[in-house]
Amino acid sequence: MPHTTAGLAINENADPMVSHDILHVIDHLIPFSDSAYRHMEDNSAAHVKAILCGTSETIFVRQGRLLLGTWQGIFFCEFDGPRQRHYFIKAMAG
Repeated sequence: MPHTTAGLAINENADPMVSHDILHVIDHLIPFSDSAYRHMEDNSAAHVKAILCGTSETIFVRQGRLLLGTWQGIFFCEFDGPRQRHYFIKAMAG
């Protein structure tokens, strides 16, 4: 993902409360406003969250299907939006 304030993650997708809990903890650990932030655009928290989340994932595909665990889903993590975003997908033969 070519953005510095968004990320990708794989985690449980069966229970929507898991993503709620994750967001709660992330927001608690990295608050939106903090007097220690120096970035002029007032979105330092989004940059920190994105670097911890990461901007890429590797997922195997078999017979046209993503090989994820039973409960797993892919999450686009927007930390500074909403904004228009772009992403890249690269497929490689194994």
